[in-house]
Amino acid sequence: MTTILLHGLGQASSSWERTVEALGDKSNIFCPDLASWLDKKEPCYTNLYKELEKYCGQFSEPLNLCGLSLGGILALQYGIELPDKVNSLLLIGTQYSMPEKLLKFQNAVFHIMPNSAFQSMGFGKKEFISLTKSMMKLNFAHDLKKITCPVLVICGEKDKANKAASLQLREQIPHAEISIIADAGHEVNLENPSELGRRMEVFFRKVKAGFAEP
Repeated sequence: MTTILLHGLGQASSSWERTVEALGDKSNIFCPDLASWLDKKEPCYTNLYKELEKYCGQFSEPLNLCGLSLGGILALQYGIELPDKVNSLLLIGTQYSMPEKLLKFQNAVFHIMPNSAFQSMGFGKKEFISLTKSMMKLNFAHDLKKITCPVLVICGEKDKANKAASLQLREQIPHAEISIIADAGHEVNLENPSELGRRMEVFFRKVKAGFAEP
């Protein structure tokens, strides 16, 4: 089964390396670089999602989609809009309704940060600001029940900003369970990749065997 790992904003495809190392079966795992999808395109969420659809379209079988933060939002929307093409979803530190006030505050901070601060984030400063601005009105609250596949919601124990949303996703998505990972904040794939890989392995085995909600 093909598994696609979608990184968060400010990360790169390499952010998954240690998580992939922790997985038993490393075959058919793909970690696309999201910034490359917007090369020569307007840096907005709509274009990024269109590129996800195009990327996933090359695979004939239902996919395991795993995403962190921005990657989780993309995976969530794909699971809502194309449920027949998704075998399972793993949503890490994922919001389903954007905290608009927080995003506005973050964008104000981004405006005064030097360009050099964005060099390691994949996107340039203007692209970073444009992308986050385009996400402010996203709200999938009324569509969560359209998801038909097994879902594992993951949140770092120290990720206070996303814990409430993670618990709500567990309650509102059919066939969903939640896993809280210790010794990790928001970037679970960087802060505790071995434990993340272990939890993913357990979940994939359950999905393969026939998912049963605990």
